Amino acid sequence: METADGASYRGSTSETSSGYQCQMWSAQTPNTHTFTEANYPNTGLGDHNYCRNPDGEAGLWCYTVDENTRWAYCDQVDLCLLYTSDAA
Repeated sequence: METADGASYRGSTSETSSGYQCQMWSAQTPNTHTFTEANYPNTGLGDHNYCRNPDGEAGLWCYTVDENTRWAYCDQVDLCLLYTSDAA
């Protein structure tokens, strides 16, 4: 079941609402972090830079490739994917 915070979003948006490109979740530069697929299994993290919400924030977010902006929310996501259910 989908939640309003986007926790189960699995789309491919990779840019924040403020226009920053997302850092790959598997990368530790320019921003080091502990949000890895091993530490947060089944949350959609992996070898990609797509917006996710692995920790229950208010919405989708990502680390950015900008050294001066560690992370930012991703508001520009495909809402059809956000609310799509696997139930038929």
